[in-house]
Amino acid sequence: MKMTQTYLNEWQDALQNEIMYLKKYGSNKFIVSNGRLLSNDGSFTYYFDTAISVSIPLGSSIRLEWGGIKQIGRMLSSEGKGIIIALEQSIGDLISEANLFHDPWELLEQLIQRLEEIKKSKKKRARVKILMNPSMLAKHPVDKIKSNVHELILRSKYNPVTFVWGPPGTGKTYTLARVAANKYFQEKQVLILSHSNQAVDVLLAEMTSFIKKKERFREGDVIRFGTNVGEALSSHEALTTSQLIKKQDPSLAENKDILIEERRKLKQDLARSFSKRDSHLLLELETKIARALEKIRQKEIDIVKDASVVGTTLAKAANDASIYEREFDVVILDEASMAYVPQAAFASTLGKRVIICGDFRQLPPIASARDSLVTKWLKEDIFHRAGVVDWIEKGELHPHLFLLKEQRRMHPDISAFTNQYIYNSLVGDHESVRKSRNLIVEQPPYPHRASILVDTSYTGEYCMAERRSNSRLNFWQLLLSFQLIHESYVGGARSIGYVTPYRAQANLMGLLLEDLYENECLSADIIAATVHRFQGSERDVMVFDTVDSAPQERAGMLLTGKESERLINVAITRTKGKFIHVSNQSFIRKHVYQSKTLRQLVEYQVKHDQTIKTKEIGSWIKNQHSRLQWFHARKLEKIFQDIQSARSSIVISLPRHTALTEQWKDILNYRNKCVKLAVISAEYWEELQSDQCINESLSFPFVMIDRHILWLGLPLEGTKGVQPPYVAGRLDSEKIAEYFLGELF
Repeated sequence: MKMTQTYLNEWQDALQNEIMYLKKYGSNKFIVSNGRLLSNDGSFTYYFDTAISVSIPLGSSIRLEWGGIKQIGRMLSSEGKGIIIALEQSIGDLISEANLFHDPWELLEQLIQRLEEIKKSKKKRARVKILMNPSMLAKHPVDKIKSNVHELILRSKYNPVTFVWGPPGTGKTYTLARVAANKYFQEKQVLILSHSNQAVDVLLAEMTSFIKKKERFREGDVIRFGTNVGEALSSHEALTTSQLIKKQDPSLAENKDILIEERRKLKQDLARSFSKRDSHLLLELETKIARALEKIRQKEIDIVKDASVVGTTLAKAANDASIYEREFDVVILDEASMAYVPQAAFASTLGKRVIICGDFRQLPPIASARDSLVTKWLKEDIFHRAGVVDWIEKGELHPHLFLLKEQRRMHPDISAFTNQYIYNSLVGDHESVRKSRNLIVEQPPYPHRASILVDTSYTGEYCMAERRSNSRLNFWQLLLSFQLIHESYVGGARSIGYVTPYRAQANLMGLLLEDLYENECLSADIIAATVHRFQGSERDVMVFDTVDSAPQERAGMLLTGKESERLINVAITRTKGKFIHVSNQSFIRKHVYQSKTLRQLVEYQVKHDQTIKTKEIGSWIKNQHSRLQWFHARKLEKIFQDIQSARSSIVISLPRHTALTEQWKDILNYRNKCVKLAVISAEYWEELQSDQCINESLSFPFVMIDRHILWLGLPLEGTKGVQPPYVAGRLDSEKIAEYFLGELF
């Protein structure tokens, strides 16, 4: 057991190092305002307004910073747009604005405590040893296997640990749900865990639907434990503890709701006009609510204790004695590839048998500290650290690894790349998947094509870094990607995702959709996000924007680093029917090694005639949006009309090599006298009667009119490395214009 002791010690050290890093560098920050001292009875209780709803667990540690003052405290209430906190010392009676920090390390401290308890239990240490060194012989009867579900049932019956490798679309949820239901039918105690609430909800919903279909569901047997329950369970009644309490003790639930509504109204009154009377009433209400919540908590403990199947998050399991002090027959850990190794080990100690399910070719766990133990144990998954992946790299499957090897999500033209390059040809397509996705494939843009590379080579040098975060942006590919979303929506798609490695680009697309596509987003499922946020979801159409291009001199680490294969795999495999890859082929071939997944993807798409070249842009844009339009860059009538119609300002970028024509000089100089002209250039343009010269050379030209109309790609003479057809984009968006100028000045 010496090795197990070493594991436990190293895990605790890794978690402690991560906590120290988070304490120093990482916190969730909220701006709070209109702070008022409510009472100074023992501690100093303050009320603050918040701009957004703040959800911080009651009793959580917080830090308040006001000017040079830093105070530690705890959260007393965080319902709605108003919070109540208790501080150790006074910071005055009235505080205009302050910063509130809530730090996530408390959950890690709970996990450290659970590991300490494992050290004292011989049985739990033995389970950790088996998980980390699954070298025992597989004992399940191979000759009796009838199906995937049956094989997993047998494996988890005869073997203490079963690893399940579930590549995208291979029926992981379907399989796990039926295995869990089978254990339930056998009157086994089952614990379903995941790092995310959504994964727990989806798996529990699938299992419950199956049990109900078999007419064997009994109320109270299956429980979703936790507060952040999503829409996946909305069609099922009496699955959550709160739903059951409402049925079993409606007066208790009703009393809590009444008190919370009273608190909401009081907070509104306090936000409008502060009074001592209201503040005392609010504190009294908080006490009553705390008592009601404690009664509910006791009810929840009884409900969970009586349940046969419990679903909750890893964090909740490590934090709640009603879970971690109980022993189950089977523990199912879903999405284990995104869980810390210590979390997976903790999960394995809660049951006699454990099923560890995930995909180690998708994104790994996320940790922040730059520390060898953190890198070893918190930035890699249990499949790697238990030696399961080592077998794959030798061309074999580990005896305790069960591979789901038939995908039903992606059209075969999309999955062909990942099946071959990511999954070593171990995964294939179900015979039905081509036919089931053809309806999506046949729709615009690019009808009858499932995988497309939209090549942005030779369209200009638009890639830049966001000033605040240094995350990369590419306005040209942003507008092109929006056009693809628009074409897809007009063509009939109502499930569309935009994914990119860079947070700045994802946020910018979110802003563009909010401004130009607000109504469409209400009637359809359209979302823009980073790759990390997309793991676990799927869309009919996916637009993957890699962003990188000149004038950057190297590709970003997100696309070429250690985890780039996993990131690109997730980006591709979210797709059901149409994968549109927006990428600069010439830049990637120049700056990305052939061994890297992104380069392989580009080469594969080119080889299989999946490329839409730059010169084809005029043929696939069928639907001009009223606020995003595309023009031939030599046809200047529209931009000259905009310049002549300008009312207040014109900003023009003229890169160093620009040779501006007389026509351009004339139209700028004969503008309305009230219109101020600002020229961004490293050269002095004496012939332009400008009001402001900004000595900076950008890599691309643009014209901004009245701080809401943005022309990209004009004047054409300012572009670099551009080949015909010459295209310019006209965007009418005050929000994007404001952001754009903010990045430049």
